[in-house]
Amino acid sequence: MKPSATARDIDAIVRVVEGIGLRAHPMPGATRTAIGITGNQGPIDGRRFENLPGVAEVIRVTKPYKLITLDLRPDKTVVRVGDATIGGSELAIIAGPCAIESRE
Repeated sequence: MKPSATARDIDAIVRVVEGIGLRAHPMPGATRTAIGITGNQGPIDGRRFENLPGVAEVIRVTKPYKLITLDLRPDKTVVRVGDATIGGSELAIIAGPCAIESRE
């Protein structure tokens, strides 16, 4: 969406997506909102959205993990668990008991 897109513009896109039987996932970012679409079994004709108010561009994402791809949002996901930070520029090493134990 354009940085100037309003909540009404975003809601209109969500309604169009849901109207064709798919799911819309608005993802607000620092400068703009991306709207991921899931539930499709093949390509979606992007021309349906290109000229709607507030739309900056239509990006086809063919990766299996559409909602986490950096194609839709430039910000890396950061999760905080207690004092630990996972994601972003931090390195996190995660291991369960099986990584350090053996039968001996």
